[in-house]
Amino acid sequence: MGSALVAGLLQANWCAPSELAVVESNAATRDELATRFPALAILEQVTKGDLDEKTGAVLCVKPDSAEAVARTLSGVGVSRLLSVVAGLSTQRLEATFKNSIPVVRSMPNTPVLVGEGVSAISGGEHCVGADLEWAESILGAVGTVVRVPERYQDTVGALSGAMPAYLYMIVESLIEAGVHQGLTRDLSTTLVVDTFAGAGQLLKQSGESPEQLRFNVTSPGGVTAAGLRMLEQRAVRAAFLEAVAAAAERSRQLGR
Repeated sequence: MGSALVAGLLQANWCAPSELAVVESNAATRDELATRFPALAILEQVTKGDLDEKTGAVLCVKPDSAEAVARTLSGVGVSRLLSVVAGLSTQRLEATFKNSIPVVRSMPNTPVLVGEGVSAISGGEHCVGADLEWAESILGAVGTVVRVPERYQDTVGALSGAMPAYLYMIVESLIEAGVHQGLTRDLSTTLVVDTFAGAGQLLKQSGESPEQLRFNVTSPGGVTAAGLRMLEQRAVRAAFLEAVAAAAERSRQLGR
């Protein structure tokens, strides 16, 4: 997520490359990032000399190391924090700082890489409007941003945060289905991927509900109806409900 966000910000010209720095403790990963983002400063650790009184930080680490990293950021004096750490509340992050700094929690999804991400943000106890606008300016450069009460963040992560993986699994399965029916893998991939992209744009631009769009391509007793009937018999809809519920519960567990 961190590298996807950096790439999206650079592609969107959110700021000059000299105004961004990436901190990565792993040497091999630093080398990869330096190759991928040659215009950026790639640091092993951050020091007070690397920032000024207005410098904010975006926390993109695994949940089990987030609080330790936040304590380091507190020590060097960052002015505010945008966290994209799954499951970790603003309250827990605020407790790691010596001073009362604004913490904004979010969970973007990986389409930020192509400027089509979706991010929900929630402000902690010390946030004011300017802090939310700062976070929104970062995430808004790479997609859509919505503001939600923090109690909904676990559900947001389980839905839109994890949703690309759910959709890619559907795409994988449909490509395989075409191959099983005799298509070449290249042809099946083109049919599925381009249809997937086009259907998404139609849903976004038409103003029609997904139910109506599904109805529009489902003739009574036709080919699509036969396929949808099998999906309903296999309880695909219920499986998605359970998948989001399981992911939301895992997010809550990570935050405990």
